[in-house]
Amino acid sequence: MNLKEIIDATSVMPVMVVERVEDAVPLARALVDGGIRVLEITLRTAAGLDAVRAIRQAVPDAIVGVGTIATPEQLQASINAGAQFGVSPGSTPTLLKAIAASGLPFFPGVATMSEVMQALESGFTVQKFFPAVAAGGTKMLDSFRGPFPQVQFCPTGGINAQNAADFFKLPNVVCIGGSWLTPKELVSAGSWAEITQLAREASALKP
Repeated sequence: MNLKEIIDATSVMPVMVVERVEDAVPLARALVDGGIRVLEITLRTAAGLDAVRAIRQAVPDAIVGVGTIATPEQLQASINAGAQFGVSPGSTPTLLKAIAASGLPFFPGVATMSEVMQALESGFTVQKFFPAVAAGGTKMLDSFRGPFPQVQFCPTGGINAQNAADFFKLPNVVCIGGSWLTPKELVSAGSWAEITQLAREASALKP
């Protein structure tokens, strides 16, 4: 699966912080049932990679990626766990080189013009804009369009159901990422039907 196919399969990508491996499969099923198939499992918890393995095995309709990849070692561990794509919070020359060599579809993280240029030099024309709202939001993304008309973005960070539509209005936004689809309290309570409803609402946000 290539990056274009992944983008075509999503509009909103949930940023999933899985605390307990046993929550991974029912959470993924709840999202898929609501029309959200492309899932980003972060490495912010010790359960992250085991969650990827569990979802890949039990939820074949899901497209499973790993987020918060910051080192070549984490990149390799994610690939070994079955990641179908990767996401990083930022970009360094070392990480970009490792990503390019791996062949894994990837959204490298950027927040400034120079970082966009660095990722572009490494061949990445689709990038993650993070932290989107804190780094300038829609105004910053719009300012990228002039010098970088060939670059598309997946903004993540501070985006929610209320402001998502503003990001989708920009022609250089191909998808958005957000944690509002998987609130900690709903996951902890096993409120899967409520998460499915959030997913349905999110999948209808893109015009």
